[in-house]
Amino acid sequence: MRIDLIKYQALGNDYLVLDLPAPLDEVVALLPRLCERHLGLGSDGLLAFDPSRMSVRIFNPDSSEAQKSGNGLRIAAAHAVLERGAGDEFELHTVGRANGVRILSRGPAEITCELDIGRPSFRAADLPASFEGEPDRVRLDTPAGSVDAMLVSVGNPHCVVFDQPVTRERCVELGPHLERHPAFPERTNVQLFGVVDRTLVQVEIWERGAGYTLASGTSASAVAAACMRAGLVDGSVTVRMPGGDLKVRREEDGNLVQSGPARRVYRASIDLDDFT
Repeated sequence: MRIDLIKYQALGNDYLVLDLPAPLDEVVALLPRLCERHLGLGSDGLLAFDPSRMSVRIFNPDSSEAQKSGNGLRIAAAHAVLERGAGDEFELHTVGRANGVRILSRGPAEITCELDIGRPSFRAADLPASFEGEPDRVRLDTPAGSVDAMLVSVGNPHCVVFDQPVTRERCVELGPHLERHPAFPERTNVQLFGVVDRTLVQVEIWERGAGYTLASGTSASAVAAACMRAGLVDGSVTVRMPGGDLKVRREEDGNLVQSGPARRVYRASIDLDDFT
């Protein structure tokens, strides 16, 4: 069975895009092989885009489905513009939410846009996590040491870790333990951050279902939300990740809006039987 895919990247966070209708179940089952960087196409996941509904489903390399991805949504927005002729303002639908998009610039292969991420929640039940109410910080014990973290949901779960070295090494050390910590029955995304000043934060990211990643739009939004709640930054902040910078601002209604680029990388036509 032959299918067509297009690969995009947003600050080094890369996704394969599959237009629907397509044999989605068969493709998702093969994602561990398709996403492998040496033996497959190489990707942080798959976006299943339905142009008739302007909706997107997001899948991780381990075949699990994610509720949301900021970079994935910006990639879907770029795909909608570059391949489907979308205008300057539209909505992309994910599970349970319409996400507003405004195009800031267009190039032959790259689109920069603003994306409304929605209002962050600090309620443990919204992640979910096994704590009560809206804790300011929680203490989590792991084989790699104990950490203090803030719980944040921006449509998917985040564990924003305070006062740790913001290095890839420490992120890779802590990330697997925190992702699967018993406090998170549906697992969680993990971020280590350091405040440079009130307008700039540095971040390292361990992504649920994908592992260490160069950038994540929802992770950037979760860190911005945590830092704003803690009074560490202003209402508009640049989140610096290994893959590049995202700007995140808080609107008067409490919603977070992020802006950044997404670029088309290549087109592929593959036979699924080659990956079985």
